[in-house]
Amino acid sequence: MAVIIFGIASCSKSMTQYDNEISLAEMIMRNNTDSALSLLDEIDPSELEIDSLRAKYHYLKGWGHLSSNRSMVGDSLIGYAHNFYRGKDIVRNIRSGIVFAWYKFWVGDTPGALTMLDSLAELPDIPDSIMVQTVRVRVLLGASEYQGRQLVPFAKKLHDLETDSMRKMEAQYMLLAAYEYAGETDSALYIADELIDYARNNNWGDKQFIFELERAQLLTENGRSAESDELIGDIFRKAGPDNGAADVLYFQHAINALNTGDINRAVRNLALADSAASKLRKDDDAYYRSYSNLLNAIIDFKLTGRIRLAHINSLNNRQNERFNRVKASQWESERGAVQQQNRALALKAESEHKTVIILVISLVALIIIAGAIWIIRIRRLRERENEERIEALQKMIEEYKAAPATQDSGTNNPGALRGAMLKQLGIIKMVAETPTEQNREMLRKISSIDGEINGELVDWANVFEIIDNLYSGFYGKLHSKYGDVLSPKEEQIIVLMMAGFSTKEISVITGQTASTIYVRKSSIRKKLGAPEKEDIVRFLLNPSRS
Repeated sequence: MAVIIFGIASCSKSMTQYDNEISLAEMIMRNNTDSALSLLDEIDPSELEIDSLRAKYHYLKGWGHLSSNRSMVGDSLIGYAHNFYRGKDIVRNIRSGIVFAWYKFWVGDTPGALTMLDSLAELPDIPDSIMVQTVRVRVLLGASEYQGRQLVPFAKKLHDLETDSMRKMEAQYMLLAAYEYAGETDSALYIADELIDYARNNNWGDKQFIFELERAQLLTENGRSAESDELIGDIFRKAGPDNGAADVLYFQHAINALNTGDINRAVRNLALADSAASKLRKDDDAYYRSYSNLLNAIIDFKLTGRIRLAHINSLNNRQNERFNRVKASQWESERGAVQQQNRALALKAESEHKTVIILVISLVALIIIAGAIWIIRIRRLRERENEERIEALQKMIEEYKAAPATQDSGTNNPGALRGAMLKQLGIIKMVAETPTEQNREMLRKISSIDGEINGELVDWANVFEIIDNLYSGFYGKLHSKYGDVLSPKEEQIIVLMMAGFSTKEISVITGQTASTIYVRKSSIRKKLGAPEKEDIVRFLLNPSRS
């Protein structure tokens, strides 16, 4: 019963074990997010009975999904973790808040995500290393919503907080976007010029290319189409006509031409842009086409004075494609969340399966214990039988010691003599059956009464005499006929076989191993010329071989 209770208790982990596993996942997550998430997936959150463990689990799970850019649709309980850490742990309060904001973004509540980040950014006495993470996400999500003037202060704050030169430049670029969305193109152009100079001074050609392209678009927004065309031409001269943004550059040329009323030049450049996009983007040109189709519709209206339904359908189809892709992505995320829930259920089922296994093992253990008790009982019965044998042996020894007197008083009684010899042989056989050290010592003492045993268990001369008396002179005949062929050990083996001793018993009495006895038997067969399958004793007793 104790075994069963222990087995059931061992099926469920203690809260200390869960704490150790979650802490290990937190440590691993710094370098290997996937491995950390795999550890967390092995835990069934429904078994976490302590609030701090539940909060830590959901916080790390959400942070891992965010760090590895995975779906966060299934991280709804990150709100529980955020509420738990509020006012208790500054770092986890901020980070769980960031994860909660991303969760809101994933489920389509971007305004709620921005509100969450705004409240985090207003918290006092937050270390810059933690605050910068909050502001970075706030700027990124704000840009996705095309916030303008509202985004500017956050972008400036991010620029001040960043310490890495590359991240500082990225923050300045986000500030440029904020000014552009706010319609403040002069401020955006000023920042673009600073970024271009910074990239040029650091020999960052790819960054300079991006910033110059951004400046060309800002010049167009500022109504300075000629300067925009001139800058685009300069980019083409430096990067070549087949650069990775040729479609965008030709498209910008087309917009400038359209803004200046040059429809034919707009048509030519848009055709060049479409061709470049087809080569560069191949099948992944949906984003470009959403702009190209709109510009084609405007040009067509300029040329014909009417709006064609085909253009509207094309624009609508592109929007539907984007909507369907978003829906597909959301569906995929939701499916991922369902898969996570299924994994959790599978883990729970596995835990229950382990419980059943433990119960089965406990039952087997009980059976083994019962079997062991039965074996112990059998051994005790055997020990009792051995004790009875020893008592019988002792009695036979006492009778044997008294036998000489009987023999002297009745030498003419052959029956009494035969009985005494049978008792002597019985003593030898009983020792052979139960070869304890105590029995061996008794046999040595008995055998040494009538003569020298020379380290043997028995007095072989006496044994040979007994065999001759009991079995019609068997030993004498054997020795006279085969004495020159057989060794003394081989003669001992044969007479014991004649007396009905087994191979094991013969090995005990002769002081040899059972394998040695088998080898000697083979040797005896060869020396006697006995067939392989015929019994040696029967072969010797056969009248035809006398």
